[in-house]
Amino acid sequence: MPHPVQPPLSRRRELWLLFTLAGIQFTNILDFMIMMPLGPQFTRIFAISDASFGLLVSAYTLAAGASGLLAATYLDKFDRKKLLLVLYALFGVATLACGLAPDYPTLMAARVLAGIFGGVLSALAQTVVADVIPFERRGRAMSIVMTSFSVATVAGVPTGLFLAAHLSWHAPFIGIAGLVGLLCVLAFVTLPPLNAHLQASHRPSAFGAIRQVLQDRNHLKAFAFSALLMFAGFTVIPFITIYLQTNVGWRSDQVFYVYLCGGLATLLSARLVGVLTDRRGKVALFRVMAVLVIVPMVATTLTEGLPMWAVLIVSTLFFTCMSGRMIPGMAIIASCANPALRGTFMALNSSVQSAAMGVAAFIGGSLISRDANHLVQNYWMAGLVGACASLAAMALAGRLDMHQRPGGAIQKA
Repeated sequence: MPHPVQPPLSRRRELWLLFTLAGIQFTNILDFMIMMPLGPQFTRIFAISDASFGLLVSAYTLAAGASGLLAATYLDKFDRKKLLLVLYALFGVATLACGLAPDYPTLMAARVLAGIFGGVLSALAQTVVADVIPFERRGRAMSIVMTSFSVATVAGVPTGLFLAAHLSWHAPFIGIAGLVGLLCVLAFVTLPPLNAHLQASHRPSAFGAIRQVLQDRNHLKAFAFSALLMFAGFTVIPFITIYLQTNVGWRSDQVFYVYLCGGLATLLSARLVGVLTDRRGKVALFRVMAVLVIVPMVATTLTEGLPMWAVLIVSTLFFTCMSGRMIPGMAIIASCANPALRGTFMALNSSVQSAAMGVAAFIGGSLISRDANHLVQNYWMAGLVGACASLAAMALAGRLDMHQRPGGAIQKA
């Protein structure tokens, strides 16, 4: 029996839904991204080591991964709108707790809570897109939701740093929490009931759903593809600022231009990539972008001695190609899920992605080292590992099966 189909929305209602999901993703991404450039303030104010700050950053990702595993037991058991509103509100409370934290242990606990609730939001937003948006428009829909990363990079991070510099480090988190409150109201108004998946005549138990997801070979291949997708970038991304300040000789305030130029480029290119994803094919475009990203990825690790304008060209191309790779990649992953198990699948996928990011950062950090002058060495090796992961993802993309319609029709890649 085919899986019940979510009633179609008007194009206007569909667009409002996508903008709302993009706003939710924006606050979620910004909450994670703002931690890294605030590192110098945290180490000074709390008198902690670089390793302790690294644990503060990774606490969010680790908590998000564990939360994704837990969410797989309940994500398909509730109306997605109600669940999204509850989790998002709790995420806002956790972010507010970060802004009010008086010391390092309290901030650590708040970051764990933010990861628990925020880690599920991304999977839930992608699930809603796959439930509501037809297969033939899913690439463009994903591009709208994923512009949240570009907006967070262009506007969110610089604004957060401005508030932190002129007020305190507390201000960005309090500001994000306030924005979450406004978006909760918008989500309540714009999101339709999302409960078609609850109308299936036979729904497995929570652990039965997980077992069914893991027994599907196509799901397992999709998880491997998803892990490679995230792994490729995060062998390099966490160490860009360190490399620019130590080896390239940039001041901390100049790193802002990397985010500004890269974010603007991805903001302008995301919609075009989304259209091309649907027009040229998700797998075909992903393969092109997976190859193109390799050049700026490796070049980013070799910019020592280059003038500022050349470094910005390289970093901007890297941001653009990474975003261009993620749009068709996430559309592929969302389409690989069995519609009856999509929520469980996307929750598990969120855990896979969080784990891949953590492993990639660990391997990248293990590969690089410091010389007697404290300059970063062997960063290029992290770039090559990321390049190999991108090529592996390109090869695996063609081996995945995608569901073209909510009812379950399948397209061979």
